[in-house]
Amino acid sequence: LVVCCMVGKDRIIFATKEDHETPSSAELVADDPDDPYEEQGLILPNGDINWNCPCLGGMASGPCGEQFKSAFSCFHYSTEEIKGSDCVDQFRAMQECMQKYPDLYPQEDENEEKEKSSKDLEATPVEASVAKEEKGSS
Repeated sequence: LVVCCMVGKDRIIFATKEDHETPSSAELVADDPDDPYEEQGLILPNGDINWNCPCLGGMASGPCGEQFKSAFSCFHYSTEEIKGSDCVDQFRAMQECMQKYPDLYPQEDENEEKEKSSKDLEATPVEASVAKEEKGSS
């Protein structure tokens, strides 16, 4: 390997022809089923929450990650009749945090949601009638 230069914090390295011709010495290790960093879904085999699950969309690691973890954990482990009803404070803290970062956590305005749903409802009958006409013309 040849080190070219530093660009900011990054070091640029070029691989030589000889580097590519040399067989790899990397060893493959079998996956550990108890490794919480593996993509095993939302709940790990031991019942813990897999905070690295792609299904969480990175919510556990952003600037409001701790608030998200607190609210989600509370909900997940809630034993209340109405699940999560004991987690209002945690969800409120998470929402307040997210409102501080609107670029990272965009929230639709209630008026925008109403406009979108009314536009969707208006478009549906038109699309349905077009589909009927297309079927009838063949």
